[in-house]
Amino acid sequence: QVQLVESGGGLVQAGGSLRLSCAASGRTFSGYAMGWFRQAPGKEREFVAAIGWPGYNTYYADSVKGRFTISRDNAKNTVYLQMNSLKPEDTAVYYCAADPRGTRTIMAQRGLEVWGQGTLVTISS
Repeated sequence: QVQLVESGGGLVQAGGSLRLSCAASGRTFSGYAMGWFRQAPGKEREFVAAIGWPGYNTYYADSVKGRFTISRDNAKNTVYLQMNSLKPEDTAVYYCAADPRGTRTIMAQRGLEVWGQGTLVTISS
């Protein structure tokens, strides 16, 4: 079974940047679409970004378009989320997920096969 481990979260000031990583272990995630989600305190988990296999197609929530970039390094079994121009409302626990059914399934959060444990991102004003 594929396991996902996120890293790179932390505390930054508004306007700053962070890069999150999601490393896959276990069997290869070749063919899997990957996604990033976030959950702020008291709110439901929401879609942030998705990337297809092998990485040509990317999709973003409107709230992060132009500020966040999702990418993947298939040789390293790792997906990244580069977050720039961060705002206090970006504060949340960020999760990555993987599923072989593609980016539409990722975006719809339809029973995704594998989830990471999350990494906390805090943006101070």
